[in-house]
Amino acid sequence: MKFSVNWLREFVELPPSIEALADLLTMSGIEIEAIEKRGANFDHVVVARITESKPHPNADRLTVCVIDDGSGTKRQIVCGAKNYQVGDKVPLALPGAELTGGLKIRASKLRGVESEGMLCSAKELGVAEDAAGLLILSPEAKIGTPIRELFPPDTILDVEITPNRGDLLSHFGLAREIAALTNKSVVAAPKAFGAEPKQSAAGDGGSYNDGVKISASRECPFYSARRIENVKVGPSPDWLRAKIESIGIRSINNVVDVSNFVMLELGQPTHAFDADKLSGEINVRLAREGEKFLALDGKTYPLTPQNLVIADDERAVGIAGVMGGEESGVTESTKNVLLESAYFLPASIRRTARYLNLASDASYRFERGVDPQMVLPASRRATELICEVAGAKPAATVGVAGELPPDPPDVSLSYEGLDRLLGIHIEPATVDAILTRFALSKSDSASRPLWKIPSYRRDLQREVDLIEEIIRAHGIEKIPTADRSRFTPLSEADRNFDFETELRRDLMSEDHVALRTSLIAGLLGAVARNIRAGAERIALFEIGNTFAPPTGEQQRKLAIALCGQVASTKDWRGAKKRQLDFFDLKGALNALGTFEFRRSKQPDFALIAEIFYEKDRIGFGGQLSATTSATMPILLAEIDLARIAQAKEDAERFKEMDRYPEVTRDIAMFVGPKITHAEILAAIASANEPLLEKVELFDLFMENDGKKASEMKKSLAYSLTYRDKNRTLTGEEVSAVHARIRERLRNEIGAELRE
Repeated sequence: MKFSVNWLREFVELPPSIEALADLLTMSGIEIEAIEKRGANFDHVVVARITESKPHPNADRLTVCVIDDGSGTKRQIVCGAKNYQVGDKVPLALPGAELTGGLKIRASKLRGVESEGMLCSAKELGVAEDAAGLLILSPEAKIGTPIRELFPPDTILDVEITPNRGDLLSHFGLAREIAALTNKSVVAAPKAFGAEPKQSAAGDGGSYNDGVKISASRECPFYSARRIENVKVGPSPDWLRAKIESIGIRSINNVVDVSNFVMLELGQPTHAFDADKLSGEINVRLAREGEKFLALDGKTYPLTPQNLVIADDERAVGIAGVMGGEESGVTESTKNVLLESAYFLPASIRRTARYLNLASDASYRFERGVDPQMVLPASRRATELICEVAGAKPAATVGVAGELPPDPPDVSLSYEGLDRLLGIHIEPATVDAILTRFALSKSDSASRPLWKIPSYRRDLQREVDLIEEIIRAHGIEKIPTADRSRFTPLSEADRNFDFETELRRDLMSEDHVALRTSLIAGLLGAVARNIRAGAERIALFEIGNTFAPPTGEQQRKLAIALCGQVASTKDWRGAKKRQLDFFDLKGALNALGTFEFRRSKQPDFALIAEIFYEKDRIGFGGQLSATTSATMPILLAEIDLARIAQAKEDAERFKEMDRYPEVTRDIAMFVGPKITHAEILAAIASANEPLLEKVELFDLFMENDGKKASEMKKSLAYSLTYRDKNRTLTGEEVSAVHARIRERLRNEIGAELRE
């Protein structure tokens, strides 16, 4: 789960630095997986309002917007997003701004239309991962306000929470843990723990529909519902949106966002139904055989009697603890809301989520066990916030059914047993203080101290669980290491091991007595054995360790060996069956990354190239000479494995799929014998044609009519692929570009073009 450091600070005083906070949590058994910086701390990015919008005259997918940025001068911005309306307030990056990823904004022309800046998505500002459209700001945002005031800088902790610590799946829960570890006080969530309104039990009605009842009390011990009236559903205020989006939750509307906010703040999921779409009373029951449910994700799920549902008098309106229904969800037309907050049996939610393959943020928490004592406070907190952000009014009563589970049983602790287990002495007063900080309370009446466990710590069930809490807070690093080794006499097993070790040493072949400096020798041995066995095609590789002289530094290498015949694909070599050659080896290496090959010389190789990645030599590849491999050509390569990993990481960038068709044209030509393939590619590239996407050689032969070598010519044929990323090309456009490239080949390298 991700946590906002700014949000945590609202509940507890944190250590002086992020590094100190991460160390504190890690040493206490709470693993920090990543630390991210968030917030829109940019210059020249302000709140602006879209006052006009019209189609771009030269591009179907673009629009031209008129923007009011509060400066008194209207700006024209070309925009590719479609999720806005005239009147929306959005972030505007003015010329001179530099966004995430080093994106620099300047005034420019887009398809012939002036654009004085850029309208931004949440991802471009680094405040969320959503890049689907513009970040639509709250209507209350003041035009001209620097965007950093709406999204202040923050640090996000990505924390791995173990399954037994469901109490840590909220900002309040983690803050409570930090307070216990640092001996600080924690601030309760605002107004969350005050007095409850009057409750209406099952059967006595309530101010909405006909009340609440539970037909599956084992799977749902307790259920509550509040009616909230006169709701104005709309965009969330900026503070609410910034909070939830900072940790990856997409903003939906003010009611849904409040529900998500409370779950992230207090750890208790809630769900809002459109009350006017419900019929009769709420019934928490098991699904009927063959019953189907249309969920909020737009999918229909088949249910079984093993699945717990929330239903009204007509149908299921929610999969309990997992997801609500599309037919009863909150929309812009919703006027009255029914807010659910409940305690569900963790095993029931886990079973349903796995069976339906339907996981949600709510099921993630219910599966691990929520705090029963937080059910009603979270409901009250969500109700107050919905009233605040949606101008609503809550009903005077709360509909409830069932009983909350009791607190966990008390656990005894022996101070002597604690010392024996840890191997050190911790004063009883220190032990009591630590457990008290974790909200445990001691019973002095028992002969052996009993500790009352808080409702949210159901993982504390045995004495060793309490000892674990004590040592986490006391500091595991304070337990000294001890050498407990002692002399043991030689046994029969020892003698047998020594005998076998000596036998292995005596029988080891000479070529394995030293650390290898290369993988090539071993691969050549494998190639020779395969040739003797009659293999027509050999393609081998090995990944292993080598040891570089003179220091013996260990290096991880990849070696490749190719040999024999292969059925040819359609390429410039043409033959149906041919010998594997250097180009096959080069192709195998290029599949691993983008490398540079520089020709070299070695006595045992007929053809060899050094392989470079960026500026570093990382290996070699080549063909053994005829004297070394008399039977058939053998291709070998050896390359540094660590640099391959880096090259693959650099190469595996996301590339948007092409939406528009390609157009292919061929060019055939005669050139002089000294003109290289690289020179031809350079001549084509120098044309700087933006529509040209790819160039491939597919035919090559040397004219042989008795002329001298200096007078002979090479015949080559290339396939050129053209594409525009934004539209479909016309035949006339492609013909014009193709003609310019043909003319450049004729002028620059003297190509004699063949029709």
